[in-house]
This record gives sequence, structure tokens and C-alpha cells, in this order.
Amino acid sequence: MCFHCYRIDAKYTNIGRLMEAFGPKLLGPSYKDPISSFHLFHKFSVEHHEVYWPMVLNELSVKFQEEPKSILDTSDKSRKGGTWFQGAVLNIAECCLLPWPSLNRTDDSTAIVWRDEGLDDYPVNRLSLKELRSQVITVATALDTMFQKGDRIAIDMPMTCNAVIIYLAIVLGGFVVVSIADSFAPQEIGTRMSVSKAKAIFTQDFIIRGGKKVPLYSRVVQGTSSKAVVIPATGGFLEVALRDGDMTWKDFISCSAGRSSIYSPVYQSADALTNILFSSGTTGEPKAIPWSQLSPIRCAADTWAHLDVRPQDISCWPTNLGWVMGPIILYSCFLNGVTLALYHGSPLGRGFCKFVQDAGVNVLGTVPSLVKSWKAGNFTEGLDWSKIRVLGTTGEASDIDDNLWLSSRASYKPIIECCGGTELSSSYIQGSLLRPQAFGAFSGASMSTGFVILDEQGTPYPDDVPCAGEVGLFPLYFGATDRLLNSDHNKVYFDGMPIYNGRQLRRHGDIIQRTVGGYYIVQGRADDTMNLGGIKTSSVEIERICNRADEGLLETAAVSVKPAGGGPEQLAVLAVLKDRLAPYDANILKHKFQRAIQKNLNPLFKVSYVKVVPEFPRTASNKLLRRVLRDQLKQELSNRSKL
Repeated sequence: MCFHCYRIDAKYTNIGRLMEAFGPKLLGPSYKDPISSFHLFHKFSVEHHEVYWPMVLNELSVKFQEEPKSILDTSDKSRKGGTWFQGAVLNIAECCLLPWPSLNRTDDSTAIVWRDEGLDDYPVNRLSLKELRSQVITVATALDTMFQKGDRIAIDMPMTCNAVIIYLAIVLGGFVVVSIADSFAPQEIGTRMSVSKAKAIFTQDFIIRGGKKVPLYSRVVQGTSSKAVVIPATGGFLEVALRDGDMTWKDFISCSAGRSSIYSPVYQSADALTNILFSSGTTGEPKAIPWSQLSPIRCAADTWAHLDVRPQDISCWPTNLGWVMGPIILYSCFLNGVTLALYHGSPLGRGFCKFVQDAGVNVLGTVPSLVKSWKAGNFTEGLDWSKIRVLGTTGEASDIDDNLWLSSRASYKPIIECCGGTELSSSYIQGSLLRPQAFGAFSGASMSTGFVILDEQGTPYPDDVPCAGEVGLFPLYFGATDRLLNSDHNKVYFDGMPIYNGRQLRRHGDIIQRTVGGYYIVQGRADDTMNLGGIKTSSVEIERICNRADEGLLETAAVSVKPAGGGPEQLAVLAVLKDRLAPYDANILKHKFQRAIQKNLNPLFKVSYVKVVPEFPRTASNKLLRRVLRDQLKQELSNRSKL
């Protein structure tokens, strides 16, 4: 296992400062210093939400119109996750837009820094807090002329400055954002519009990505009859004709003309709906997941605690408002006094890597497939990433060699692994600058979060025992959902879960391993496990080994298929090559995979089938759709057997 060795002054990290200030009082004589006492402080945060959360709130730009009567109320037993911040009234978008002295945030502070793809040698663009607030108010004022408070309004476009302005305006005005990823096909756009009952949709005529123009408005038109407001991807003019009833961005903005520049935000209870997001929805209807005003506080607090973001930092995490990292990075920046860095284009190439340098990014978030692309193309060559202080990664299992390469680009700064869910508003498990780090592994539960690992009978393993099994989350989880809009929340997250310490555990669906050294490795979803010859293993475990079996491989996917005539599950490995045009021999690859698995995992596992494909199907949030691969393979093998 490869370890980070970059030295951090623990007492000056965010959590370190908190521990130095409050540790002696809260932990008594057992408090020593931020590193030796971290596990005690973490345990305290899990057991004393009413103490931990006010301390962290004090670090964020959260302004209540009415203060909460209590932090956590557990008296209503029907609410398995408790009632949080009862009586609190606020507008979370307003909190993002106000000057905040303790964060050194003034009207002149840079709120957003951005660049358009193709303009890589031009200076980066900047938007001050005052300019951002003014533009958000203009959009909110225009929305008021067309919609009723509480109406649901979709955003389906890349995460540009305009998308961020629209998002904040919808929330400021007391409307609800419906998040739709810009990669979706018309049918998927339509499903999300109808499930959420969205009244309108903001979109672009095209998406500019990697030098190509990808149609977007045409997909929206095919997917929904709801009113669309269409923004030009480049320049001031649309390159598409609009259907009757749709509006140009210019005409929409003109609706605010002549109205006051002073705006009264709509203040609502802490549990008021602000954003509808969707699970991957790989089978059937996607789950419609509601975010309240608590969700932004949770994700901003976790980013503060684990990624150690600080006022005046510049943070960049290429993503989209259609999946959970979009709102997470937006709120994590604006509630922490951090500048949000946006690249309007493809993050896969050198243009993005140069933007990271030119924008002076301090905190850079990635997904593993991005890192693979940068490394394969050597896109950071000659660039200076020395301003980066912390790196983050999420979305799928990390490759250790790729992480080592990424860390080396930034003078071996630490990489914080994050793993969570849309319904949690955050990561339940992640790294920390105050715990030892290992590439490709998590160092423990997030602050205030508790979990156990369950054996196949649903019995929790002891906390200090190396093991693997399904994770069971402690249900008192600040920021987690307490409802779904189109599914039974209790059935999805609680039914069938065991009772632990008097409370029913919350289901998340991950299989995780605790190693001998006390690190954690996510082995995939519970439905990504396979039974090979009576031995349970995970796809991720096999893929880690197969990815290293041949230098020409970009990535692999392991799935099991049941033979058409019945019998035990068979292991199939699909592969994507770095050079899509390179010649290959599937039998040689099969032999290499077999040897690697027998040597590094289990000599009894047999590779039955190998196939090279141009790319893997993925969700909008970049998660590998193994279920789709499994179904395609099943169909293919069934057709073969018929022949």
C-alpha cells in the first residue's frame, strides 16, 4: 500500500483549530493534540451532535432569520433520522451571497473565476461577489414575473457561470431546482421533468466540449413540452430556431427590466425543499431525491472538515449540476468564502489542466477516469500545479498508480478520497488530513458519522476487526433525506436493516472492507458482488487486479453471468484499451487476466470470457454501469448459444 508522506501542520487545519480550542474542555485530560486525539474527537462528534454542529456552523456563512430551537430532536420515533434544526428559518442561497467578515468575504471578493474552452491563452475571467449577487437578483426578479413560489424549474446545461447564477436565483426566489445532467437522452430528460413536475427548463443551444458542438436544446425539445429558456453556448446569438412558447435568455432577462434591484429572499424552514436530484436510475424510474436547506450546510461542513477549504481558497471540481457533486461544490465554496473555479468545456485535456494553473487552484477535485485521461495524454507536462494544497477524488474506485501520479503533479500533496450519496448530501466515508492516508483507500467515517460493517447474517463486526460486508449507517445523520418524491423512503433505506444501539441502521448499499491497518476500501455496490465457485467477491476487487495486467489497458470491468442453461456464475472481464486502434488478442488478454487474478486474488477464480469494447456505459455522475454490461453480455451469450 502506498502512503502519503506530505507533512501538514495539524494545529492549523480547520479541525485541528477546532480541537485545540475546544478539545481540552470537551475531552478533558484525555485530549493531547489534534492527531493523537482525533479518534476521540470524531467519536465525540458522532455522540454529541448538539455540541459539534453549532461549532461548525460558526465557521460557515449561515445566517438564520430565526434560530433553531434545537439541533436534534429524537422524540418522534417515526422519524428514524430525527428532526434537525427545528424552528430554524433561512434562505440558503442568500447565505451564499452576503459579505461575511469572519471569512474575509467582501463585495469585492472574487466569487467565481472561469475560462471558456479554446481561449486557453487568454486571462481567466472573474466575477466579484457583488456582481454575482446582482446577476442572481436579476434572474430571480425575472422568475417572479413568470412563476409561482414553490414551482419546480429544471436546469439542463453544463456547469457554467450562468448555470450557477440560475441555480442560486431559483433557490433565492423560493422556487425549487430540478437537476438534470446535460448528457441525458431525450427520454431521460422527459422522465425527470415529469417525475419532478417541473414547469420550465433552462438549457443551452449546444454544448461546446473538446472542440465539438454537441446538440442540447434539440434533446430538450424531444424530451419535454415544458417551456425552455435557451442560452447561447457561444457569443450573444442562438444557433437554433426556438419552438413556440420557448424564450431566448436575452428575452428572459429583459423581464426584470424596470424592477427594483433590491430583492427580498423567500425565507423558509430548514427542511424546505430547494433541489430535486436523481439517483442513477439504471433500472426503472430514477429515485427523485429532495434536498432541503440542511443539505447544503452538511456538504459545506464536510468540505470544511475533510478537504480543509479556507477563505480565499480557489476550488475546482469539474462536474455538472445534474449530479450531486454540482450542488456540493457550489455550496462548499460559497458557504466557506471560497472562490469557485469553472472551466466551460471538456476537463479531459490540456486546456483544463492549464486552467488549473492559471486560475491558481488550491483545492482540486477529480474523478479517477479524468486522472487516467490526464496521465495517458501527459497533459500536465510543463504546467505548474504547485498552488494546489489538497486534492479530492470521488465517483468510482481510485487506481493507486494513477493517484501517485496525480499527487506527484502537485508536489505530493494529499489526496482525500470521498464516497457518499445524493441522499446523504455528502460523503459518509473519506480521508482526513489528521489521519494517516493511503492511496485508493479511506481513513474512516466522516465527522459526526457512524457506521458498522455487517456480516451476511446482518450482525455487525467489532469495530477493530479486519472484515468486509455491507455498510450500515447510524441513522442520526445530519443532512440525509427523510423522504423520497416517488418511492417509499422507509422501504428503500430502512426495511430489513438491523437494530444497533437501540436504533435501526440506515441502508446505503455499499460493500466495504476494513483492512488490517484500519483503512477502508469500497468494494462496490451490494449488487456488484458476485459468487464465483461459492466464494463472494466484488467487481472492484477483480478490476483493481486486471487493470494492472497489461500496460495497454485503460480500464476493465468485471461482471458475472449465469450460463443460459443454468449452473454457477461465470466471470467475464471487459476491457477498454488506451489506443482504441491497437491490435489485440483476446486470448492473450484472457491469459494475463487469469494469471493476475490467480496470483493476487484467488487461484480458484476462472476467467470465462474476455471482450474488448471501445468504452463503458456510465451514469451522468461517471459511475460504471456494470448492470448494463451484464445485460448486454447475457444477451450476446444467449444469441451465441442459439446459434
